[in-house]
Amino acid sequence: MSPLLVGLIGTVVLLVIVALRAPLGLGLLTTGFAGLWYLHGWDTAVYVSSTAPVTALSSHTLSVLPLFILMGAMAVRGGLAEALYKAAYGFVGKRPGGLAIASIGACGGFGAICGSSLATVTTMGRIAVPEMLKYGYDKRLATGAVAAGGTLGILIPPSLPMIIYATVTETSVGRLFAAGMIPGLIAVLGYMAAVWVWARFEPGIGPVGRTFSWREKRGLLRGVWGIVLLFAVVMGGIIGGFFSPTEGAAVGAFGAAALGAFNAPDIKTYWSNLIHAVTETVQTSAMLFFAIIGIAVFEYFLQAARVPQGVEQFVLSLGLGPIGVMALIVIVLILLGCVLDSIAILFIITPLIFPIVVANGYDPIWFGIIMIMVVEFGLITPPIGMNVFVLSKIMPDVTTWTIFRGVMPFFAADIVRIGVLLIFPALSLWLPTLLFGE
Repeated sequence: MSPLLVGLIGTVVLLVIVALRAPLGLGLLTTGFAGLWYLHGWDTAVYVSSTAPVTALSSHTLSVLPLFILMGAMAVRGGLAEALYKAAYGFVGKRPGGLAIASIGACGGFGAICGSSLATVTTMGRIAVPEMLKYGYDKRLATGAVAAGGTLGILIPPSLPMIIYATVTETSVGRLFAAGMIPGLIAVLGYMAAVWVWARFEPGIGPVGRTFSWREKRGLLRGVWGIVLLFAVVMGGIIGGFFSPTEGAAVGAFGAAALGAFNAPDIKTYWSNLIHAVTETVQTSAMLFFAIIGIAVFEYFLQAARVPQGVEQFVLSLGLGPIGVMALIVIVLILLGCVLDSIAILFIITPLIFPIVVANGYDPIWFGIIMIMVVEFGLITPPIGMNVFVLSKIMPDVTTWTIFRGVMPFFAADIVRIGVLLIFPALSLWLPTLLFGE
């Protein structure tokens, strides 16, 4: 077999392994090792497997991962999500569909300090869905708003997928964070608009909640001052150039731990939350670092088989032009998102399509935001729909089919948003260009 055919077979085998829910790092490492062994022999495979991981893990960019993970873990256990939801509820809960709008706003705010979609949907699912059901909300809207709102966790910076994309493509984390700010705001407003339209066309699906006095609203706002300050300091410091992403992550982790101490009812609860957060950080970081070790070996295999070059030549031979190529990439990513989780897509597919994107003259930062938005779309699409299945486990009396029906209106908002960002790249590039220059 030709090296290219071996590389393509190896890629397909890897996708199947990951789709069967095998550990991503193990799949990358074994597939890459086996492919190198077949192409260049045992000695080469062993040499690459012993040296490539050292080089990959030496990247300074990776130092932000455990710190932002710890920041998110402390945010989950520190009661910050509940404070955000109550504040949003106080201002928009009295409107039709207002609780769902409040849930999306809280998901966006929580995602901004958490950086994880699954953590966002898990936390908000326990807080917001029961409250909406108590006020007579249709189960489709109650669960669909939280499942869709949970996807905001990987688009609004700081975002773990953005850090992974930056690591794989060697692009700037700070620029990616800046580029995600406006698309993240558009995503929140788009989801809120979807709820508003749905509530108007199907009256009664989202009854009004209770009305809060201005005194009560001011009290609710006092509960979120720490979250707003934490986000402003971390993201403002990174984007403004006052400190590096790693320093910002350290500040964020310390700030989240301090807020957790401030909100904890007693010292015993705080230490329990901190221990669980550190344990979760170690487990998640180990999983991601193992995947990075695997992708380092797998990328050597892809280069040895000349798969990126082969895929690029094939796409160019189609004669689609830059616009057609980008449309094809988006369609492929959406289809992959139906069967693979976001982390797997970023690790496996990015090395294959990134050269094509650059060859067609597209900005790597802009494409990073597009890719993360499309991958985010896969979190609520069947048959996998990770957010949907996580929410169905939290709410066992709500069927998976009901939740999938509930996210349908948000599909339209996602498609419009992706289309707008494809047509107007300046929406994601304006802020990083303003802050960092060309």
